Amino acid sequence: MFRKLTDDLWVSPQITREDIAAAAVQGITLVINNRPEGESADQTDGDTIAAAARSAGLAYVAIPITHAGFSQAQVAAMRDALGGATGPILAYCRSGTRSTLLWGLAEASGGADPAALTRQAAAAGYDLGPVRAMMDMLASGQR
Repeated sequence: MFRKLTDDLWVSPQITREDIAAAAVQGITLVINNRPEGESADQTDGDTIAAAARSAGLAYVAIPITHAGFSQAQVAAMRDALGGATGPILAYCRSGTRSTLLWGLAEASGGADPAALTRQAAAAGYDLGPVRAMMDMLASGQR
């Protein structure tokens, strides 16, 4: 269920309380919720995931991404979350795509090579094409 993007980052479709236990066993130390509340009737709400994460000794942060797109504040928040983690991270949304796109933007904003990021995402089954132009801009230092 969890797809490996890097040695320290995994992405996933919507998770449940039970998935938190699996994440803890896998060594995850931070859960990043990129799904907005109320997106679908069948999703586990963020408060439930946050409580399960805390109970398992994991850190939790919510950076909700709607289908409206990505803001600079969201990119900065993701970059901060990734940089501040003390171990492996699990980021999730409805399918894992928004988490992967936000990761690509955050890493590019820190100067990572967009082509390398695109290859990493593709190896995990995700396409950074929708944000590639923005990644190139961020990586070049333009805002």
